[in-house]
Amino acid sequence: MHTSKPTLFLAFDFGLKRIGVAFGNALTKTAQGVGVVEAEQETQRFARIEQLIAEWQPEGLVVGVPRHPDGRENELTQRCLRFARQLEGRFGLPCATVDERYTSAIIERCMGGAAARSNKGRVDMGSACLILEQFFLEGQ
Repeated sequence: MHTSKPTLFLAFDFGLKRIGVAFGNALTKTAQGVGVVEAEQETQRFARIEQLIAEWQPEGLVVGVPRHPDGRENELTQRCLRFARQLEGRFGLPCATVDERYTSAIIERCMGGAAARSNKGRVDMGSACLILEQFFLEGQ
């Protein structure tokens, strides 16, 4: 039975160097890190995302959008919104956005400073998990 509301999602923590990716299920409200996309070359970036979509078969996508603590846009806000539009256009899947303030800081604190600094990919995947869990909490 297929419901009209998506239940399987890939979430993205967009960064200029790396994009953390998480997969999750809206029914169980769980997320797990599934990869890191090196983000420097756009063609390679979208080819890798296409592989992840083929592997995980999500019904929807979620992109974290960073802002300053007071809610104002920061230097990455518009880039993340553009990335969300690109994903939706390229892959034909609905793409939601979520406020991602503090996700990286939360993950870094949980991991401990030195461990987080030495493994940025895990921080990015952890941030993508928090983005997806936030999306689930907001009731998608």
